[in-house]
Amino acid sequence: MLEFLKRAFRQKQGEPIVIVSGLPRSGTSMLMKMLDAGGMAIMTDSERVADIDNPKGYFEYERVKDLEKESDKSYVREGRGKVLKVISFLIKDLPDDNDYRVIFMRRSLDEVLASQNKMIQRLGTEDATAAEEAMKEAYRNDIVRTRLLCKKRPNFELIEISYKNTIEDPAATAHSVNAFVGGHLDENAMREAVDSSLYRNRSKN
Repeated sequence: MLEFLKRAFRQKQGEPIVIVSGLPRSGTSMLMKMLDAGGMAIMTDSERVADIDNPKGYFEYERVKDLEKESDKSYVREGRGKVLKVISFLIKDLPDDNDYRVIFMRRSLDEVLASQNKMIQRLGTEDATAAEEAMKEAYRNDIVRTRLLCKKRPNFELIEISYKNTIEDPAATAHSVNAFVGGHLDENAMREAVDSSLYRNRSKN
């Protein structure tokens, strides 16, 4: 029944919006760079420019950060046939009138928190090290919520991609992602877009 509803929804809503999602500092910008290199159109306003934390760029659309608060979300339709970056916590706030293909980046929580703390220190804001265990639990819950949401809602499909595996075997990730979004991307260009030198916060495990 669910598969029937999904097929009917796709026929009605047209091209899906490809959503790149994940926890903060989980490799979403790297995946956006891969999709951009592979030939997908990116929905971005280019307001957030590249910096030391993301030298290759962020590929963000600033208005998305207000998804939880805004009532008028019709602008999201502009992403049909394109890629839009949405943090995992805001997946639940995407409007129901679109078909979504969610590529969810997974990274070791220790690496995520280490990367976040380094960014916080560079920005001169409060150190969050003391709250790491609470953050880990919140992130675990967020991952579970995202999986359940994408499973239950007929206009969502989900694939999970490992950050570590992408660094080690970018060709495999390029192939999996390309198949998920329709098989029309340049996988060689996607593979070449991965810069392993930017894997700077590695887990000891």
